[in-house]
Amino acid sequence: MPANTKNRGTGFKIDSLTPEEYKSISKKHSPSRSTFKNCVSAFVVGGLICLIGQAIQRVFMSWFDMTVKEAGNPTVAVLIIISVILTSFGVYDKIAQWAGAGTAVPVTGFANSMCSAALEHKAEGYVLGVGANMFKLAGSVIVFGTVAAFVVGLVYAIFGIQGVHQP
Repeated sequence: MPANTKNRGTGFKIDSLTPEEYKSISKKHSPSRSTFKNCVSAFVVGGLICLIGQAIQRVFMSWFDMTVKEAGNPTVAVLIIISVILTSFGVYDKIAQWAGAGTAVPVTGFANSMCSAALEHKAEGYVLGVGANMFKLAGSVIVFGTVAAFVVGLVYAIFGIQGVHQP
């Protein structure tokens, strides 16, 4: 928009706004957000995702006679598959708009992020689009996890703390 153009019906020039004026106009036109409602919806949806994961784990334990430890990996795989399917159909994003941070439960939120990046760049081809852009987020997560594990390992080594040994 040219600098000398006036906004319709406002009577001010865009380039003459101070940061304080812009902030007050922006605040007046922004929708109000209820922090309490956001926290409750995030808690409910995050808890529901965890409840579904627990139910899936119980199914593996009862139907396939797995231990808790053995049922963990297939449970995570099923949660990832569900998240990717819901993301592919656009359902996960609608849930995330309502629930906010509740859908960021690590496994499902990470799967959603990876699938969204892959879908976004699908038109560029499978190698240069999907393959090259799908792991942009994964790289930072993997680096953070590796560095955090290294620091925790150093702390354990320095203080002589032994890991938990289960029979």
